[in-house]
Amino acid sequence: MLGYVTIGANDSEKSGKFYDALFGAFGNERKFSDGGWIGYGPKGSDSHSVYVCPPFNKEPATFGNGMMIALQAKSKAEVEAAYKAGLANGGRDEGAPGFRPADQQTWYGSYLRDPVGNKICVYYKP
Repeated sequence: MLGYVTIGANDSEKSGKFYDALFGAFGNERKFSDGGWIGYGPKGSDSHSVYVCPPFNKEPATFGNGMMIALQAKSKAEVEAAYKAGLANGGRDEGAPGFRPADQQTWYGSYLRDPVGNKICVYYKP
């Protein structure tokens, strides 16, 4: 259903470092960087559908309360790797990897904030 996602950044390279590590942990990579825009997509493909860029209106990028981007991983290991990579590259913890609810084994995820404060979820459904 989604066509593409843009994520606002005040410093594209700083945010890019975070997203290079986060996306790289589960099979995605930087596809281009031009004029403050950075595009991401699956490794081994020419496609890209996630963009990190300054806001079009030239106002500072801010996070939206209640807005979150959820990224699907292929395994628990990818969720854990993405979480660790994000924290090591300027991210902030919003919820360590684990099953939610904790007493069930149907959804495994983690939450963190990027350098701007955007909330990111990386999850896996076994």
